Amino acid sequence: MKLLYAIHKYDVFMFSWLINASIHNSLTRISRYVSRTGDGQLYVLVMALLYWHEGLQNMPLQAILLAFSLERPLYFVLKNGFRRNRPEAALKNFHSFIKPSDKFSFPSGHTSAAFMMATLLGHFFPILLIPLCCWAGLVGFSRVALGVHFPTDILVGCVMGISIALFSIGQII
Repeated sequence: MKLLYAIHKYDVFMFSWLINASIHNSLTRISRYVSRTGDGQLYVLVMALLYWHEGLQNMPLQAILLAFSLERPLYFVLKNGFRRNRPEAALKNFHSFIKPSDKFSFPSGHTSAAFMMATLLGHFFPILLIPLCCWAGLVGFSRVALGVHFPTDILVGCVMGISIALFSIGQII
């Protein structure tokens, strides 16, 4: 229990530091746009393009479909199992900058999906790996900057997304 308390205390410290940083207002504007890129529409577009290119025989598409079939259920089980309150509910006198789609924060689904897609696409298209990982990191950071996640929500989302992507690649190849 002491470990969980220490992690939460660290989370609140890092979250508060970012929210109170002098450049936070500028970050919030940019973060709204970056966060929207992780809402899911781009993933559907990528899958449609991959399908259009080679149909269901497309290995990247097969890996993405397998990964999402694992990631989404695991995400819902963890989110509803841990039931960690979002910063707005956990911290007095704080209001997030956007309205989240659900009640709980752990893990970050935006971050999980972004890192999963970045890892999958980066594996099959290596030239895109670094830009995609940077994008995924920005998606995760934007969720903290917008006040809907704590840093460890992002960290666990990142690990979860990469792990599921690597597992899916191993199953397809």
